[in-house]
Amino acid sequence: MPTSSPEEAATDWRVGTGYDIHRLEVGLPLVLGGVWIPSKKGLRAHSDGDVLAHAIGDALLGALGLGDLGAHFPDTDPRWRGASSLGLLETIRGMADERGARVVNVDATVIAEAPKIAPHLSAMKENLGRCLGIEPARVSVKATTNEGIGTVGRGEGIAAMAVVLVATGRP
Repeated sequence: MPTSSPEEAATDWRVGTGYDIHRLEVGLPLVLGGVWIPSKKGLRAHSDGDVLAHAIGDALLGALGLGDLGAHFPDTDPRWRGASSLGLLETIRGMADERGARVVNVDATVIAEAPKIAPHLSAMKENLGRCLGIEPARVSVKATTNEGIGTVGRGEGIAAMAVVLVATGRP
């Protein structure tokens, strides 16, 4: 039977998942992964509506056992109106740091019919890696469509889902 290193034996691995969806509306800016994407429609939200950063934030909060984005940054609180979702993600990373936790990697998917996300993936990975304190190579962002099915498929919204792996010292 293989043995683990002392570092691995003292590590508590945690996984969190996140999901977010917002409605598209003409005339609003479209921000995904902290990147402003040219589009006639943007996401309606209390903050900047960055569903990718929101899904990752929810996943990180879940891995830490700290609830969800709405519990920490409620849309009823005017302090968060128009807030940068990358700023929120940095705050969540601070919560992880306070608990001796570090993000190991992120795997996320943006679900949108339009616009094309692929040209912006590298910049998204850079932004998200910086916020999370990890190399962009440890951030995977993919894009897919909903094949014309449902709210996202009709172009009424954009969704994102994410999985985050976190390492902490044993409790």
